Amino acid sequence: MKKLFAVLVALLMLVGCSSTPSSSAAPASSGEEPAPAEKIEIEFWLAQGNNVMDLVNSEIDAFNASQDKYHVTAIQQENYVKTFSNLQAAIAGKTAPDVVLLDTAPARQLYEKGALVALDGFQANDVDFNEDDYYEVYAEQGKHSDGNTFARPWYGTIQIAYYSVKAFEDAGVDPNSIKSWQDLVAVGQKFKDAGYQYVWEPMGGDAKNLIDAAFANGAKVFSDDGKTVTINSPEWVEVWESFRDWIHDDNYMQTKWNGIDDWVYWYDTIDDVIEGRAAGYTGSPVDSVDFDFNVIRPLEQFGWEGNVSMPWAQALMLCMPQGNGEERQQGAYEFIKFLTNPENQAAYTMLTTYPAANKRVTEVPEYQKFLEENPVAGVLLAQSEHAAIYPVDPTGGKILDELNIAAEKIEIEGVSAQEALDEAQANAQIALDEALAG
Repeated sequence: MKKLFAVLVALLMLVGCSSTPSSSAAPASSGEEPAPAEKIEIEFWLAQGNNVMDLVNSEIDAFNASQDKYHVTAIQQENYVKTFSNLQAAIAGKTAPDVVLLDTAPARQLYEKGALVALDGFQANDVDFNEDDYYEVYAEQGKHSDGNTFARPWYGTIQIAYYSVKAFEDAGVDPNSIKSWQDLVAVGQKFKDAGYQYVWEPMGGDAKNLIDAAFANGAKVFSDDGKTVTINSPEWVEVWESFRDWIHDDNYMQTKWNGIDDWVYWYDTIDDVIEGRAAGYTGSPVDSVDFDFNVIRPLEQFGWEGNVSMPWAQALMLCMPQGNGEERQQGAYEFIKFLTNPENQAAYTMLTTYPAANKRVTEVPEYQKFLEENPVAGVLLAQSEHAAIYPVDPTGGKILDELNIAAEKIEIEGVSAQEALDEAQANAQIALDEALAG
C-alpha cells in the first residue's frame, strides 16, 4: 500500500508542477491565429523499470503540455550497460539522443572524448539555476577537473542500515545510541544473549559495505599525487581486518554472499533480519519499499571510532550528447531542468525511494507528508549531507575489481586483510602504472 500511495501522489503532483521551462511561447497577438510551429523533437534515453517509466512518461507529458516549442519522447533502454553501448554506437552514427541517463563513470568518459555538451553556459543563462540547491556529493560527480559541468544529477543512491525493532527491544539497546561500528560491537553480546545468531550482516556481493566503513576511517584509494594506489594503508587494513574478526572469529556477523553473482544472498540477508536470526543489516534504499516500519526501521550507516559515517554515494546523471544543434540542445537543457525541479524530484524519490539530488524537495508539501510517513526518506536526506565520492579511476574500474576480490577473500575465506589488500594493491598498482603511462 505504501508503494501504491506513493505512485498515486507522484502522478497527481505532476498536474500542479509549478516549474515550467523558460522557453514557453508568448501569447499570440490579436487577429488571425498563425499556423502552429512544428515542435522541436527531443529524444530521451534511460533504463528504468516499467513502474518508473509510467511516472517518467507522465512527467514528459507534463513537460510537453507546459510549452509549445519542444516535444520529448522517451526511449526505454534495457539497462545502464546497454544504454552506454547503444549510445556509443549512436554517437558514431550521428544519431545520438538529446538527453541520456548514465552512471557517472561512463558520462565522464564520454565528456573526455568530446561527446557531451558542457552545461555551464546553459546554467549561466538560467535565472532559476542555483548550484546550492543540489547536494554537493551528487553535483560534484558531474563536474570535471577542467572546471566544466558535464552532467546534472537526477538522483543518487547510498546504502543505509536497517535494524529489527524487536531485536533491539529484546537486547535492551537503543538504536539511536549506535553511532559507530564500535558502538554496535560493544553491545553485541546483548543480542547473542537475547537469542540472535548474528548481530549484523553486511550486505555481500561486492566490497561496497567494507569500502563505506573504510572511508569513515579516512581511507583513500590514491595518494595525493594520484600516482600510488593506497588500498593497503593502515586505514584500510584496520577496518577490513575488524570485519574479518567479527565474521570469522567473534561470530557477531556473517555474510550470505557465496561468491556467485546472483541476488539470492541479498534476499537471504533480509530474511535473516525479518525472521529473527540477525538484528540488522546494511542494504539499499529500495529494500524498504515493502518494509513494515513497525518491524524494520532505517538508520544512517555507522561511523568508525569517532568519525562520522562516509558511505560511497553514487549519482545517476542526465547528460546532453553533442551533435544535435543549438535548438535541440536548448530543449534538452529545458527538459533536464524540468526533471530536476523540486516537484518532479519529489515525485521520483517518493516512488523509487532513491534520494533526490535537489535539496528543495523538502519544500514540496506532498514530500513533507511523505517524510512524516517514511523514515527512510529522512535518513537518506541526512546521509546525503555526509557521504563520500569514490574517486575517478584511470584504470577503468580495475582497482575496484581488486577490492571486490579482496573483500571476497576476507569475508568468505577468512584471509587476513593485510594479505588480501597487499595483493590487491600490487595488482591495482600495475593497472594504474599502465593507465598513467598510456
